[in-house]
Amino acid sequence: MVSVPVVTWSPSVTLVPTHGCFNRCGYCSFRVDPDSAVPLSLEVAQRQLAQRPDAAEVLLLSGEEAPGSPRRGAWFDRLLQFSQLALAQGRLPHTNAGPLSAREMACLGRSNPSLGLMLEGLGPAYAPLHAHAPSKRLEVRLAQLEQAGRLGIPFTTGLLLGVGETRADRLDALVVLRDLQLRWGHLQEVILQPWRPDGTSAVALTAQEQGDLLELIAAARALLPPEVHLQTPPNLWPLEGLPAALAAGIDDLGGIDLADVINPAYPQPRVEALRAVVEASGRQLAPRTCVHRQWWPRLPHGLRRTVARVDQTLQQRWATAAC
Repeated sequence: MVSVPVVTWSPSVTLVPTHGCFNRCGYCSFRVDPDSAVPLSLEVAQRQLAQRPDAAEVLLLSGEEAPGSPRRGAWFDRLLQFSQLALAQGRLPHTNAGPLSAREMACLGRSNPSLGLMLEGLGPAYAPLHAHAPSKRLEVRLAQLEQAGRLGIPFTTGLLLGVGETRADRLDALVVLRDLQLRWGHLQEVILQPWRPDGTSAVALTAQEQGDLLELIAAARALLPPEVHLQTPPNLWPLEGLPAALAAGIDDLGGIDLADVINPAYPQPRVEALRAVVEASGRQLAPRTCVHRQWWPRLPHGLRRTVARVDQTLQQRWATAAC
């Protein structure tokens, strides 16, 4: 019996604890000034969760608070509070909130089955974009990936592509991630995310851009250890171009919410449409939790049991929906 390749995705709901961020990246439309940011309240968070009852993953996607800031303690407490809220509702939190101290990361690792931080990339193209973003310095990002490895936390990282980097820059970044994985074994996913202009400047990937990315996907699949999943956001690809990305090596479509808070001008495709495209390419679309099954043994015992319960419910819902 021939096995059918599986493409996974995570039913997700995104909470933004704050849009306030001390970084000022040259491409960002998500950030607001920290002094004018209004933190997400518990009541609003509960209402947002209620709108996505079938979302197993709660993505905590936060603007960053500077280390040593007098607001840092309250900012981190909100991450913990929302993580506990997710667990209390039978969901799994996944936090991406910028660099964390070892204590903060270890603390979140007790309630978050996985954490994330984009490497973004290597090379001179990123320097002007991060000139006013202290936490985007390469040495800071690499130290975070190493720290997560030492702590044994399943981790998602990735590259931001199409900002002027060269092919050699892209390959160098993949080699760095490969070496990290060979040393620590904690990278469950690498996201290959094309940068897209936002708002009225929104435009789909051109044929040339798709071709360049397809080459990179194939190179990533050849370079990275086979257990590392390759992810690309499906709303940033033309739906008709997705089969080529799958054929090149993409095997995960990430967390899918009703909208993309980072790229709101690019609507999320309906899961039914994704399923049809994936199945037409000879693959099977399947839901997953925020932590891929191979990394479950790395979790604390109690959290591992919680993940198993959430996954059982998730698979039952998917099977029922397919009937």
